Amino acid sequence: MLRRPSKRLCFIALFSILLLGIFITYLMNFTSLLTPVSRQYSNEMWIAQRNRKNTLKSVCLQNNLTHPYTTTYLSVAKQLFIEENHKIIYCEVPKVGCSNWKRLLFQLKLNLTINPEYIEHEAVHEITLFKKLADYPPDQQRTILNTYTKVMFTRDPLQRIVSAYRDKFLHYTGFYYGNTIANKIKSKFKGHTNSSKPVSFHEFVNFIVEEKPEDLDIHWRPMHYLCDPCNIDYNVLGKFETLKQDSDHVLQIVGAPSNLRYPEIKKYNESRTDPKISATFFQRLPIKLLQQLLELYKLDFILFGYS
Repeated sequence: MLRRPSKRLCFIALFSILLLGIFITYLMNFTSLLTPVSRQYSNEMWIAQRNRKNTLKSVCLQNNLTHPYTTTYLSVAKQLFIEENHKIIYCEVPKVGCSNWKRLLFQLKLNLTINPEYIEHEAVHEITLFKKLADYPPDQQRTILNTYTKVMFTRDPLQRIVSAYRDKFLHYTGFYYGNTIANKIKSKFKGHTNSSKPVSFHEFVNFIVEEKPEDLDIHWRPMHYLCDPCNIDYNVLGKFETLKQDSDHVLQIVGAPSNLRYPEIKKYNESRTDPKISATFFQRLPIKLLQQLLELYKLDFILFGYS
């Protein structure tokens, strides 16, 4: 015959349940006090991503830029860097913090915790450790695109152009841009290549607007040509203007080590290109040339929400 529990046992059980409830409530409140910033940050990030993706999707549809998937364009597949350990696809857009992002990929690939400053700028672009989407067969490309975290970063098109000019024609010491491309521009606008004067910004812009957009050098090719965002569903659309926050968000999503952060390393010891610096370059251009430049990058402006 079963005995009914005593009043003392019932009291102890109820008291234990009450204490457990108080402890759980306290723990939840304490946790919320510890992480209000991260919660707010995540919410703000979610809203920003939703708005960016909605804008992109709307403009893609309005301009008939979407197409049924067959295979990724080779030019785009060569821009997509793959990090298999954390299943990341990173679309390289030059002049949008790509050197530091390659440093991150290098650390993730080899599980390194070294100071990213030890990874030299030139070396990170020559490393053959990275695979690109183009290195995989077509059927595997599609699987990777469907299962990996896809990331693209953009920048105000005009600031990106000025940054490219400053980097490649005012500071660059290598042969390709300092001689080959510079002489190509000089021969076209100066009539000869033996001028000791650097390529002017005016000449540089003239050179850009006379080329086909898809044939432009990747450092100033329109961003949508590089990454095809209307046909590749990027999980994160980051911006140079919020580069560190967006990058840290990506690292959190893919489960990167908690101590890994986006490194803010500059190649040259000068101010980053910003609206004030850009304005000093564009105010010297003829209105007609500026209009041609804006037309060239029109889709980049509206796809990625730049005014």
